[in-house]
Amino acid sequence: MPSQTIQWFPGHMAKTRRMLAENLKLVDVVLELRDARIPISSMNPEILTITGGKPLCTLLTKASLADPAQTARYLSHLRRGGRRALAVDCITGEGIGAIAPAVREILGDKLARYAEKGMQGRTLKAMIVGIPNVGKSSLVNRLCGAKKAKVENRPGVTLDKQWAATSFGIDLLDTPGVLWPKFDDRTVGENLALTGAIRDVILDTEALGAVLCGRLLARAPDLFCARYKLGDPAALAGREPYELLALVGRKRGCLVSGGEVDTERAAKLLLEEFRAGKIGRITLDDVPAEEEGSHADRGV
Repeated sequence: MPSQTIQWFPGHMAKTRRMLAENLKLVDVVLELRDARIPISSMNPEILTITGGKPLCTLLTKASLADPAQTARYLSHLRRGGRRALAVDCITGEGIGAIAPAVREILGDKLARYAEKGMQGRTLKAMIVGIPNVGKSSLVNRLCGAKKAKVENRPGVTLDKQWAATSFGIDLLDTPGVLWPKFDDRTVGENLALTGAIRDVILDTEALGAVLCGRLLARAPDLFCARYKLGDPAALAGREPYELLALVGRKRGCLVSGGEVDTERAAKLLLEEFRAGKIGRITLDDVPAEEEGSHADRGV
């Protein structure tokens, strides 16, 4: 996928960063959300600078869509670095009940000082930050037990900060998703696009679908071939990503007159099914042993 197909809006991102910085003084803790399918790619490398050293807990969202073994491995990696980290899912409810105890543990010293001053029960405040479409508003709604924030499965729905109160003494500040203006690693940009953190309208859908085909064959060949009835994964070795996309399109009947494959339609179908977890629980990021302590530790 050519890098020039992605357009960024640094002015909007700079405005969001300023808004986050200005509101940090109002909160006790930051909940950093990352997509469990791309826990490295969805880590904003500027997050520690933006949050100014506030106590922080990392939540790997959409856990029901990710490979559970990979999620467990990445949580262990974060915790080894001293980070509080949980896997959560707003659809299944996984990990939701552990968030409030984790926040209270992180803020244990502050709560103890409150108790000494006779201020038990004081409401805590948490800021929710993360890339677009990582599930911030869904988490707010799940924790509040009601629809407090607008939610859609596309990036950029939350355009301003929104406060919401919970029943367990923690007020939540939902914030707009923020991406950084430049990706040093092309794979990071691709992963963000594949999971929907970048608006589809500014991308080449066919190119993105082809990238996903190549990634699925490499990372989850059995799931990929079973879903689209492609036969033995070994028989597809050496096929170009666009060839794989055409095979998916033909198997799914994405055809135009003359029997030619409509690869754009096939790409849209493939992306929708991947994002909905219909292909299976798949994680696109690894924490390779040789990188632990380097790239994957940024922000830990």
